Amino acid sequence: MKSPQNLNSDAVAQLNQTFLHDIRTIITTAQANAVRSVEFHRVEMYWKLGERIFVEEQHEKERAEYGAYLIQNLSIEMEKEFGSGFSKRQLERARQFYRLFPIASALRSQLNWYQYRLLISISDNSKREFYELESAKNNWNGKELERQINAQLYEEPE
Repeated sequence: MKSPQNLNSDAVAQLNQTFLHDIRTIITTAQANAVRSVEFHRVEMYWKLGERIFVEEQHEKERAEYGAYLIQNLSIEMEKEFGSGFSKRQLERARQFYRLFPIASALRSQLNWYQYRLLISISDNSKREFYELESAKNNWNGKELERQINAQLYEEPE
């Protein structure tokens, strides 16, 4: 008589390979979509933080001085509660992100926060737009986008 383990391995061996492939594809696609969704919610969070910080800064007459204290004090409070993802530098990036990408509906769900951080570090608008479009079109991950930026893909050969 076969043991239950042998019965299970015999049953698995009899499964149609196409069926197994389809099941694996469904699972891995769902997992990848879940990660992408979480990453995009993080992008949206930083955009909303940037928007709120920017609006608060504009509310006061002495905007620049108030803004410097605003972000510093906000980071102290947020880091206590939420950790290092809300440092002064990170909140400054969020504000810059909002300023460079002011239309929330235009944010690309294919890009994560690391990729947007790379993009906001590019001062030239045309260059930034080029890398944004190429990254989305070619499904580059953050490391690939960074590699392409460092390789100066945008710059034309002389």
